[in-house]
Amino acid sequence: MLRVMSRRGDDRLTWDEQKVLAGDAEALAAIREAEHIFAQERARGATAFRIGSGKPAERIEHFDATAEQIVLVPRVVGG
Repeated sequence: MLRVMSRRGDDRLTWDEQKVLAGDAEALAAIREAEHIFAQERARGATAFRIGSGKPAERIEHFDATAEQIVLVPRVVGG
């Protein structure tokens, strides 16, 4: 699951890893969309974290389709 934090809460995009491995067209399209969103948000300065059950959050720089969850937190601008 890819979660993008925003003013509205969080937007979620999910895919089934088993279907991706099986070559399911819909699952592959979801992965491509998640990669695109990840790259777009990172280019805007968002920080990405890989989240897994029972594990501490880990900051990541590159998209990981095998992650249980990826959370993108936008850059906070103060002033």
